[in-house]
Amino acid sequence: MPQFSDDLFLGTAQTYMGLAYNQSEAVVTGSVTGTTLTVTALQSGDTLSIGQYVSGTGITAGSYITAFISGTGTTGTYTLSASSSATGSITITASGDAYLGDPSPMDLGVGPVGRVYIWDCVPQTLQLANIAASQTPAAAGNLTLTAGTSAKSVVRTDGTTVIQLNTPRALSVTTSTGSPTTRNFTISGYDYYGQAMTEVIASSGSQSTTVNGKKAFYQISSIAVSGGTGVAVTVGTSDVFGLPVRVYDAGYVVKVGWNNTLAQNAGTFVVADMTNPATSTTGDVRGTFTPSTASDGVKRLVMTIALPAIAVGPNATRVGALGVNQA
Repeated sequence: MPQFSDDLFLGTAQTYMGLAYNQSEAVVTGSVTGTTLTVTALQSGDTLSIGQYVSGTGITAGSYITAFISGTGTTGTYTLSASSSATGSITITASGDAYLGDPSPMDLGVGPVGRVYIWDCVPQTLQLANIAASQTPAAAGNLTLTAGTSAKSVVRTDGTTVIQLNTPRALSVTTSTGSPTTRNFTISGYDYYGQAMTEVIASSGSQSTTVNGKKAFYQISSIAVSGGTGVAVTVGTSDVFGLPVRVYDAGYVVKVGWNNTLAQNAGTFVVADMTNPATSTTGDVRGTFTPSTASDGVKRLVMTIALPAIAVGPNATRVGALGVNQA
């Protein structure tokens, strides 16, 4: 049976699954008076144990051995659970299951059983301009990035300066009033595991409109625009949150709790995009969830995710657990 730590397959090890029991059927010669069973002989190899059911002429149905009184341990005197009208020499059958004991050892099994991931986060209030403040690009080029509310500027170990969020989430592009020109915004950055990723978000041609992306970024290194926008634009966060593990079927979502409410949250779940190779226009490689109400830095999101064998266990893969490689 596979043996596991929290995040590592350790190899095979003996496990204990199910319960051991004493299953037997004994042919007994003896007599019964009231609740007293006196055994004079057993067939060779037969045994009697506390808990075994007995049946025979005149014995109350459902009677079983409750105690051993005296004798050698096989032949001797026992107490039955119910009275009997039989007397004299009779033949009795005693049958198991005699008792349920400790879990029985097994060397093979299906494991792990009941493996789940509890995703717990408190997302900050979305901000429409906490990554790129209002600016009006006149031509193609990179936007100026500024860490605003609920974001911070950090330097990665490779020397890259990025804007980091409190939890992975999709970004948004917002146009201001006027006559905007639709442009492609290419966002470059990293996911929660440090994997480089890009996404192209096409801005709206309508004024005062916000367009959300599909991929959950944790760190943002640059945002390039394909041309002049004609109006001021901002880039910020959305309430589309990135899952920490790949979920490719809604059936694996066991429970979604939001804002300390017991009932299942009626938010929007999007399965992992398994397009391989991923591109800058495909969806999130692990999947996303949007709660039914806006984040505010107080509401807690708790999602219980069932993990299939491809995500954990002896045959698990990185793709099975975390999705295809980011683009």
